[in-house]
Amino acid sequence: MSAIIEVESVSKRFGGFHAVDDCTLSVEEGSVTGLIGPNGAGKSTLFNMVAGNLAPTSGTIRVDGEDVTGLPAHSLFSRGVLRTFQIAHEFSHMSVTENLMMVPEHQHGESLFSAWLRPGRVAREEAEIHREADEVLDFLKITHLRNERAGNLSGGQKKLLELGRTMMTNARVVLLDEIAAGVNRTLLNDLAANIERLNTERGYTFFVIEHDMDLIARLCDPVIVMAAGTVMTKGHITDIQNNPAVIEAYFGGSPTGNATVETEAGDAGHVSA
Repeated sequence: MSAIIEVESVSKRFGGFHAVDDCTLSVEEGSVTGLIGPNGAGKSTLFNMVAGNLAPTSGTIRVDGEDVTGLPAHSLFSRGVLRTFQIAHEFSHMSVTENLMMVPEHQHGESLFSAWLRPGRVAREEAEIHREADEVLDFLKITHLRNERAGNLSGGQKKLLELGRTMMTNARVVLLDEIAAGVNRTLLNDLAANIERLNTERGYTFFVIEHDMDLIARLCDPVIVMAAGTVMTKGHITDIQNNPAVIEAYFGGSPTGNATVETEAGDAGHVSA
């Protein structure tokens, strides 16, 4: 496999604070790559730079070999690089279907000229987008929510909706930030199953920040560990769990037995010493 995302010697400073410090990593096309590390390791800052929400202070970011360093999020969106957030961002007063239909770029209905003079073309395009939205709802098994206001959804349902919105584009790489946070185990299993299907059936590449080690173990290979703003190690989750340096980075010591990593949702994954 070839690298679809390459981060080379990237740093981000906020005044005198180095949130990310000379970080180099890659994400292989077709993989589900995990990114873990203690709080303050720089994971979200790195995601924000890869997704175009922040410009790096120095270093280079490439997508498919093209230098995209400092490009804004909408430019990366057009290249198929999308991200979700720990707290879902939905249009709360619109229905689930309408949230999905908002996603595709350059719709003719957005043009006042087309809306006035080419209403038939606009209607045909809208019907096609509506059909695509129905297919996404069916794929995610949430057709029963199609007319529900997005603001009324549970936390897990909102995460499913965010995943669905990535399916309304030509997504190639999806950056998932803390998908387990605030999600009950049943819906989390649904989310994980859909991520696996999108990876295997549609070829999506995923880059995943997560504190739930059970979820990381299920979804991700390889796993990258960040600490103090840079990459500590990369490998299979079994090797990561048994790496003394990783355990020390998380806990500031060398505990014996089973060490527990608490997720923000209150569930527990495990790092085995």
